[in-house]
Formats: sequence, C-alpha cells, structure tokens
Amino acid sequence: MDKTTRGRLEDRIAVAAMAVLVLITLGNVLTRYLTDESFAWTEEISVFLMLVVTLAGAASAFAADSHIRIEFFYSAGSAARRRRLALLGAWLSTALFAVLAVLFAVMVWDEVRYAETSMGLGVPRWWYDVWVPVL
Repeated sequence: MDKTTRGRLEDRIAVAAMAVLVLITLGNVLTRYLTDESFAWTEEISVFLMLVVTLAGAASAFAADSHIRIEFFYSAGSAARRRRLALLGAWLSTALFAVLAVLFAVMVWDEVRYAETSMGLGVPRWWYDVWVPVL
C-alpha cells in the first residue's frame, strides 16, 4: 500500500466516525428538543467516536508526514540535517504511538478483568475500547 492510500484510509475512518458522531448528536438534540428526554447511550458512543477521530487524524498526519515540527530548525539546515530531523521525528512519533498502544491495551485488559460495564447501555466497556490500541 503506498503512502497516499494509507492516508486515504485513515481519512475515511475519521470522516465516517465524524459523520456518525454528527448524526447521533443531531438525533439526540432533536429528541431532547421535541420530548424533553435525552438518550443516555449517545454520550458513550460520542466519546468513543471522538477518540476514533483523534487517533485516525493523528495516524493520517503521521502517514502524510505532516505532523507538527518547528520549521525554523528544520528548514534552516542542510539536506542531511533535515533528513536526520525527519528520522528523529518519525522515530519519536512511532515510539509515542507504541506507548499509547501498550497503555490502551493495559486499560482494555483491566476492563475485561474487572468486568466493567458502561453506564448508559450496560454493555462491557471493552467493546468500545478494544479498537483504540488497533487505531
């Protein structure tokens, strides 16, 4: 898979999650306006979808090499310096994603081990969070 295809995959995931988030929020707002009641489950799914959008956006920026960097230091040097800084940035970003994946995996394991359930729907919390280390 080339670099542009990977970027498109993460972008599609983020756009799909954002579209579902908008629809759920719109449905909740309309229901609350018309009936003075609220869907409790929408908050759980909305928080999960915001996390998906954030992680998919970060992965997309990483795949497109458009992560945050200080251009003053990057552009001021030679080609060899830019290459070294790009490699350092890639290694640090990869390490950050690896640490996040491990920490989220530990969190999911704790949710499975302690049988945590969500407050709104009463389903196991790991159903939502098992996807976070993958993203």
